[in-house]
Amino acid sequence: MRNKGWLVVVPTYNEAENILPLIDAILRADPLLEVLVVDDDSPDGTHRLVHEAARRDPRVHLLHRKTDRGRGRAGAAGFAYALAQGYRGAIEMDADFSHDPRHLPDLLFKIGEGHDLVLGSRGVPGGQDLGRPLWRRLVTKAANTYIRLVLGLKVRDCNSGYRAWTREALERTQAAFAQSQGPAIVQELLHRAKKSGLRIAEVPIRFTERERGQSTLTLKTLLRGYWTVLTLRFSSWQPSPPQAQTPTPQTPTPRNREVG
Repeated sequence: MRNKGWLVVVPTYNEAENILPLIDAILRADPLLEVLVVDDDSPDGTHRLVHEAARRDPRVHLLHRKTDRGRGRAGAAGFAYALAQGYRGAIEMDADFSHDPRHLPDLLFKIGEGHDLVLGSRGVPGGQDLGRPLWRRLVTKAANTYIRLVLGLKVRDCNSGYRAWTREALERTQAAFAQSQGPAIVQELLHRAKKSGLRIAEVPIRFTERERGQSTLTLKTLLRGYWTVLTLRFSSWQPSPPQAQTPTPQTPTPRNREVG
């Protein structure tokens, strides 16, 4: 298997307005990066736009999934792809520009200092949370406090989905086999990272509310996430030993592939 560089994993659902500008911004931030869009068969045709982009640029890849959908499943599929294709690591980020691609070099620089997992954080000095009403910022802070207390985490932003994982970190946490179907994969894998003894760091980011498209986060999803965090507290999951066997993803591996 040929050793590759870093892969940016972007789960999508109805992000046709954002995805092409985001891909361009990622590749401008670091031309050596590659991008994998994991699309859950978006009715707005997101996958068709990415398919055409991938035909024009070999750094762009697509997994178009028609079954076993959800934010968590998409993230796990992206990590499985990164491992199976021999990438050095993977960076996960949202598709709505709430995660600024200009911070990508910051995450990778911190990885270069010897960390296994680096979080883009609103909670450290220099971090910003912009464009959201006060009540939403307060909900985020309350959720963050709850997660830190229940799971015994020291990081300041437990809800950040903007993260850089080394290959070893993905293997140790068995990220390709995360159980969460929805956004709680973020907390699930952070809990696994803690139990695995990974070297975790945070870098400040500028988090902004989406300007185009609609969020898929609902109150039901949020409450389910709270329950998932509580179940993680009593989970019997154990990390893989170093240099554990790389998982084989259930999804096909070519650059453009219909999955389902």
